[in-house]
Amino acid sequence: MKKYSYVGISLVVLVFGIWVVNELASRNSTEDLAYIEIEGERKKVPGFSFVNQNNKVITNEDYLGKVYIVEFFFASCPTICPIMNENLLEVQDEFYGNMNFGIASFTINPQQDTPEVLKKHAKELGVKHPNWHFLTGDQKEIYKLANQGFNIYAAQDAAAEGGFEHSGFFALIDKDGYIRSRTDDAGNPIIFYQGAVPMDQNQGEGHEVQQIDILIEDIKKLL
Repeated sequence: MKKYSYVGISLVVLVFGIWVVNELASRNSTEDLAYIEIEGERKKVPGFSFVNQNNKVITNEDYLGKVYIVEFFFASCPTICPIMNENLLEVQDEFYGNMNFGIASFTINPQQDTPEVLKKHAKELGVKHPNWHFLTGDQKEIYKLANQGFNIYAAQDAAAEGGFEHSGFFALIDKDGYIRSRTDDAGNPIIFYQGAVPMDQNQGEGHEVQQIDILIEDIKKLL
């Protein structure tokens, strides 16, 4: 009987040890991604409610439990948006079939970018992931979400190409709705990921480095 007891105890210890190792590995992989803090509080995605390319209402709660990327763009953008969306297609392909991953693409030109226009745009891009939503709605609310909710610049400007200006950054959101990022060499959060640089541009004097590779790595950590 003692022999069997020792075997049972050893099995319990082994299983517990494996659980502890896995738990510590999981914590270490996510804790090296910083939370964005404002006045000592972790920055969380504000509540939002918009309509997607399928005329379905999508809110921030639809993304809870998912790791997702946020971008601000417009379908007729002649400058950085095509690069941003090509990069997001690479990310989509990396996590295709993973229902705990998603993308939220908010148009800053909702007058033109109706659900019908966005659906055509998504089809032409090659969007396949069911959690990639192209969102449209009230322009003031979208701009408030961009400029105040995420601090990702967006503005209507007749002098700009296409009539709008916006940042080419992506925001990374964890499963609990918090904005996360890796840190730089000085230990400061990079806050956003550069999404407007082609993936094949890794170096070069006077050029920004693409950050899609590290974005994919960090999504895997949060997942």
